[in-house]
Amino acid sequence: MYKVSQNIDPNKIFIINRSELIGRFDVTYYSNKFDFCNTIKLQKVAKIKGGKRIPKEYNYSNEETDNLYLRVVNLEEDKNFNYSEFKFISDALYDRLKRYEVFENELIISIAGTIGKTKVLKNIPSSKRIILTENCAKIITSNDLSPEYLNLVLQTSFLQKQISASYIQTTIPKLGIDKILELRIPVIPSIETQHKVVDFYNQAYTQKQQKEAEAQRLLDSIDDYLLGELGIVLPNEDDLQMIVPNHHYGYALNIENPLVKNGRLFLTSVKEVSGGRFDVKNYGAKTLLLKKSIQNIDSKKFKTEPLKYFVIQSVAGDWGKEGNDTEEIENYEKCLVIRTTEFDNNYNLNLENSRVKYRYIKRSKLAKIDIRENDLLIEKSGGSLDQPVGRIAIITNDILANNKVCYSNFIHKIRVNNQLLLPEYLFCYLKTIHNIKITEAMQSQTNGIRNLIMNTYLKQDIVIPINEKGRNDLKKQQEIANNIQKMRIKALQLQTEANQILEQTKQQIEQMILGS
Repeated sequence: MYKVSQNIDPNKIFIINRSELIGRFDVTYYSNKFDFCNTIKLQKVAKIKGGKRIPKEYNYSNEETDNLYLRVVNLEEDKNFNYSEFKFISDALYDRLKRYEVFENELIISIAGTIGKTKVLKNIPSSKRIILTENCAKIITSNDLSPEYLNLVLQTSFLQKQISASYIQTTIPKLGIDKILELRIPVIPSIETQHKVVDFYNQAYTQKQQKEAEAQRLLDSIDDYLLGELGIVLPNEDDLQMIVPNHHYGYALNIENPLVKNGRLFLTSVKEVSGGRFDVKNYGAKTLLLKKSIQNIDSKKFKTEPLKYFVIQSVAGDWGKEGNDTEEIENYEKCLVIRTTEFDNNYNLNLENSRVKYRYIKRSKLAKIDIRENDLLIEKSGGSLDQPVGRIAIITNDILANNKVCYSNFIHKIRVNNQLLLPEYLFCYLKTIHNIKITEAMQSQTNGIRNLIMNTYLKQDIVIPINEKGRNDLKKQQEIANNIQKMRIKALQLQTEANQILEQTKQQIEQMILGS
């Protein structure tokens, strides 16, 4: 028997027996050294059918129909499909693609782009019909194989490694249907055993959902807590109906008009608009009521001051320049550049991922930025269709300890006088202000990007607790900030526990399926 020299890297050159070849001759597959004892080919217990792309002459429907189109993006991490996120297609397009319809209890697997994502179709909405994209395939199991059980099998590391070794690496990775049929799965146990494994997973998933729901309730309660502590009562729909300006100097709008009822159509005076912004949101009933609710505070316990009154430093960000990790660039320093994509809507900044950006920033600019603990970062460009720009983040000591930090030109930094206003309190306050969408009236929009009008933002009123002597009550500010921080920590703990429950269950299930 021929042996490879010990001086040769076995990860680059290795020998396998001819009997181990299974109709393919690609090195990557055999380098994994799979143990296929007590396994069978998937094709013995399942059939596979691909999907179909939308023809060039068709597109998604802008109107709701009974026909849905399932794409790879719909195979997200959650256990169940969210059918509200599916795209609609017309009846004519459905008729053309109906051969590629997928049905209840069929197992879907992604085969292009993101490879190996799987999910079982469950609880398809009544009357809805679903067409499958060409980037996915459906797996139809035999009667003695539960699709939910096979779904768990395909998610094991044993199968995911096979899938990774089987796809073709082109511009877009692709996994052939023939390769799926060749996948080796552990010998199928009895249907009763399969159901027990699936039930075990479902119970863990339910526990995960319960903890996540509890965490979300905590996070959702933060705004109510802060507003309650400050005595701010938000307007309701009835208030909106009462304040909508529908008559002015003898001219009146039809109050039965739905646009008038919901505040989208109203009257205002030229005096109100003169010298200001010609932006409907700035003068609408909702904005007026929200601003009024902040003014209607107990003057014995609180006062308001414009944000700019407390600001002692205000600096725009810098995107810097690309650089090579191995080279030093004169007068530049390598920094982690915080982007708006790192702003977390529930917490603070999410910098613990592989997508953070490092760039080179001029040392003179870094000196001007002078970023420190408790500085506040404001999202001044960005936003989305249902999310106004103006999200807020705070620089914590752990962020500065781990990296040299800068922030992009889509972000603005402020530093406040902490003898008058605690930055931790201001962070909580401005986060709530953004959540109740007051900042929607502080923005403009160009080319699809929302831009915060910094001058308007800095003029907004900040509600500040005061003591019996009428001075800023820093103790109360700290109490509010601490309580909110405790709520966020508890919510994060619940979310961590939820993920741990599911991860531990997956490991146990993998041992049950693989028998090791």
